[in-house]
Amino acid sequence: MILGIDTSLGSAVAVVEPDGVIRSQVDSADPRGHAEVIGSLIERALAEASVTPAAITQVAAGMGPGPFTGLRVGIAAARTFALGRGIPVVPVASHDAVALELLLHTALTSDWGAPDGDDETFAVVTDARRREFAYSLYRGLDDDGLPVRLADPALAPRDDLDAILGEAGAVRRDAERIPAAMLALAAARAIAAGRAIAGADALYLRSPDVTLPHAPKRVNS
Repeated sequence: MILGIDTSLGSAVAVVEPDGVIRSQVDSADPRGHAEVIGSLIERALAEASVTPAAITQVAAGMGPGPFTGLRVGIAAARTFALGRGIPVVPVASHDAVALELLLHTALTSDWGAPDGDDETFAVVTDARRREFAYSLYRGLDDDGLPVRLADPALAPRDDLDAILGEAGAVRRDAERIPAAMLALAAARAIAAGRAIAGADALYLRSPDVTLPHAPKRVNS
């Protein structure tokens, strides 16, 4: 049983069986209240799945791309839950979950159209704020049933994105949520294939705004 946790956009938690059966999926669209809701979302997801924490065998952590403050809440929650249970964390790029949902034609709460077959290059696009978008390019599923990511996530000014995607021949697919169930399913497929599909480091969109203070000025006596 895999627990999926992501806070790269809103906050989302799901419980999924290794064969892809979705036991529960809960989320909050608030892009800033991650720390306030993540604990209750985990409790709800477990309750709706009718499982206890002892039933969870892996935790899928959404690694972004996402803003520094929000993204680290979900990663910390995933690592803390896994540490408490003594189980592994499986890192997954958050955009991979959206791509998998599109490619499986399982847009559970959205009205997106699915890509037209495995030959279409498409971009998963999320709002990065500050008049920028984050995007990742994909084309089809590989032999393990995982989205084929053509390039690492990147950041682009809002006014330039369509031109960039046009040059890449990619169809734009905007996402307003990260499906935690698909995050967990991607982790399950990666585990079955014996593959790592994301690194252990968070995919922050940019450096945090907080900087270290400068050394104190000398005061002459």
